[in-house]
Amino acid sequence: MSAAASGRAGGDARRQAEDRAANHGHVPVMRARVAELLAPGIEAAENPVILDGTLGAGGHAEHLLEAFPQALLIGVDRDAEALANASERLARFGDRFSPVRARFDEFDRILAAPGEAPRLAREEGIAGALFDLGVSSMQLDEEERGFAYRVDAPLDMRMDPSSGPTAADVLNTYDHGRLARVLSTYGEERFAGKIAAAVVRERERAPFETSARLVELLYDTIPAPARRTGGHPAKRTFQALRVEVNGELDSLKAALPAACHALGPGGRAVFMSYQSLEDRLVKRAFKDLSSSKSPAGLPVDLPGTAPEYRLPTGKAIKATAEEIEDNPRAAPVRVRVIERLPTAGAEGGAKQATSNRGDER
Repeated sequence: MSAAASGRAGGDARRQAEDRAANHGHVPVMRARVAELLAPGIEAAENPVILDGTLGAGGHAEHLLEAFPQALLIGVDRDAEALANASERLARFGDRFSPVRARFDEFDRILAAPGEAPRLAREEGIAGALFDLGVSSMQLDEEERGFAYRVDAPLDMRMDPSSGPTAADVLNTYDHGRLARVLSTYGEERFAGKIAAAVVRERERAPFETSARLVELLYDTIPAPARRTGGHPAKRTFQALRVEVNGELDSLKAALPAACHALGPGGRAVFMSYQSLEDRLVKRAFKDLSSSKSPAGLPVDLPGTAPEYRLPTGKAIKATAEEIEDNPRAAPVRVRVIERLPTAGAEGGAKQATSNRGDER
């Protein structure tokens, strides 16, 4: 290896080490690709505003603020501690960064926040929006939050620890049918009925409080052959409880149309999904938004029925081997992008071909 190449490698290693330290041991998933996908909308806008709807540790936001020095950014998180930590990290950007404590589907609240970025977003639309769905790596690392099943911790799982029921509340109060539906629908757990029956039986002896007891129950309830495939046997149940506690899918259903309608002409929104339930919702919403509402077979769109959006990449984007090596959390991610057409709202005209044909994944 040449001295120059060795120096570059050393520099890359140092940058990765700094990244991991700043992000609690994790590099933001596919951050360069996210910036590339959002770039056309941001670079075309006169006063570009970026919305990071899932701020977390602020890694994506920091990269976007560095990559687009002409842009302002609104950072949204429901977790007050995460918002405070990210705001400290991003303080060097001054008024270019506007923190907002809210759920990512609360667009009225987000756009009504004080500051130049929310004002421009209200008046001109958002140039680029990012939603990195699911629980953040930072929250997984905080053992007391109860998201991780590999350590014994209180069964909390709330992204906003100041309000709402906990995972323990769900386990200790839901009847068998309701609990089984949560595990089956949100965790895609095929032994949901068996697990729910075991939980109801065990909580009569003592209420559930910590994760170790739940994990032990899952090992005892799920048949041994099923435990040997599909990852950790607690994975699906913990996912289901987290989604239920935080109302994640309801928030996503509300956020999808709201985020797209908040885009300015040419603006783009990127959604990063780590589970099939999320990705199916995103895919369905994007397909609907980018499809003509005119009856099939007409040579032109009827007034008011032309699509206002297109799907620039068509299919979901997966992480490359290099991106997975950089951050193993990128392995299951599916990235979808939607763009608001510059001519959105125009009446009639030649029927626009949608970009979702052949989107099979």
